[in-house]
Amino acid sequence: MVYKNENKMKTTIFSTHQFEEPYIIKANNSSIHQLKLLENRLTEDTAILATGSKAVSLFTSDDASVKVIEKLSVLGVKYIALRTAGYNNVAIEKATELGIKISRVPAYSPFAIAEHTMALILALNRKLIKAHNRVRDQNFSLNGLTGFDLNGKTVGVIGTGKIGAVIIKILHGFGCNILAQDVVADKYLVDNYNVQYVDCETLCKQSDIISLHVPLLPSTKHLINAKHINLMKNGVMLINTSRGALVDTKAVIKGLKSGKIGYFGMDVYEEEEGLFFVDHSEDILQDDVIARLMTFNNVLITSHQAFLTETALTNIAETTIYNLDCFEKETLSGNEVIIA
Repeated sequence: MVYKNENKMKTTIFSTHQFEEPYIIKANNSSIHQLKLLENRLTEDTAILATGSKAVSLFTSDDASVKVIEKLSVLGVKYIALRTAGYNNVAIEKATELGIKISRVPAYSPFAIAEHTMALILALNRKLIKAHNRVRDQNFSLNGLTGFDLNGKTVGVIGTGKIGAVIIKILHGFGCNILAQDVVADKYLVDNYNVQYVDCETLCKQSDIISLHVPLLPSTKHLINAKHINLMKNGVMLINTSRGALVDTKAVIKGLKSGKIGYFGMDVYEEEEGLFFVDHSEDILQDDVIARLMTFNNVLITSHQAFLTETALTNIAETTIYNLDCFEKETLSGNEVIIA
């Protein structure tokens, strides 16, 4: 679908989903950029679809690796407007080398992610999915549905940036004791929510619930691995609404089988590319790892939907269009820019 205005910069928007399209169209009304909205993911094979565009807009599942960046550059693409906060799917150094500027949406709604995190915690604890399915089958037994009080439990929050800070505020309201791990301690959280900063090992040993809120970097890949899982309390609850590769999924499966991990909630998956955001209901699932995860009744999986609120979608769309405006005027601010 193309929205034309010959006087505006041409932009190909890859991985346009039905849930976000109306927000993009609405945000574009004031500037009327010439947008080409595609359902296709950006890959080496689909990069050619950006022919004639000066900019492309990418989502979390798009591939902007070195070879793809090189193809975009040959096609004349000068700008990449990410509709995400993270940019681990982009070859930043190659883009810099080729003079391609990149923008992102640094904070579309930390509340959306934090509230979804809390939803996973509550649903797993109180076994809401199992209870709902039982009632639909007219089974009103309470056997096997026992949860625990969150009040007084120790929750370890790894990463206390915008999202981590919000989940800490929510957990504090539930009466939880909060441990945190980050490269920099947030004094406000310490003073107002009694947060205690500790190292990752101590956090793993002492926490009843662990929630991940750090970006995916080489230093954080498989942050939760067999070593850290072995340090955790028996029956620990592990929640990941950040990036899939923060967790060694095969190690988590071993932890679930042994009972070391009592609950696992995941909104992201390290091999989600080509799997999440797509209807595979008529397909044979090819991913044996996630298929194994789906067999556990103490695992709750959502398909990267933590961000999916009206507020977040509005902010993502408006910031993306604003960034395109700035690219066109060469006035992108430091808050949104990755490559100036």
